[in-house]
This record gives sequence, C-alpha cells and structure tokens, in this order.
Amino acid sequence: MQRRRFKQTQSLEERLFAESKRLRADARSLPPGAVRDRLLRKARQAETGSHMSKWLTSPLHPSK
Repeated sequence: MQRRRFKQTQSLEERLFAESKRLRADARSLPPGAVRDRLLRKARQAETGSHMSKWLTSPLHPSK
C-alpha cells in the first residue's frame, strides 16, 4: 500500500493562523456558551502553535 503524499503550499504557521482566524469567526456567530468557548480555546491553541513553530524554526544565533 502506498502513502498519499502532497506538497504543502503554505507553511505550518500560515495554516495554523488561518485556522485560528476561521475558528474565531465561527465563534463570533455563536451565542455565549460551551460550544463558543471550545472554539475560542481551539483558536488560541492554533495561534500558540503558530507562534511556537515560528519561534522553533527561527535562527538561534544570527550570522554575523
């Protein structure tokens, strides 16, 4: 069995940031409650993941 492979067109940071924007937009359309809170928590997690990925891939020591 062969694996399906495809090339990502956006970086992980971009995909996570777009997902957080989408989740926040979805949450805005909902009334206050558990479902809205869950969407907002997922949005924060996606943003945090985006920031962490950017931080981990940044150069630790800039070349001089």
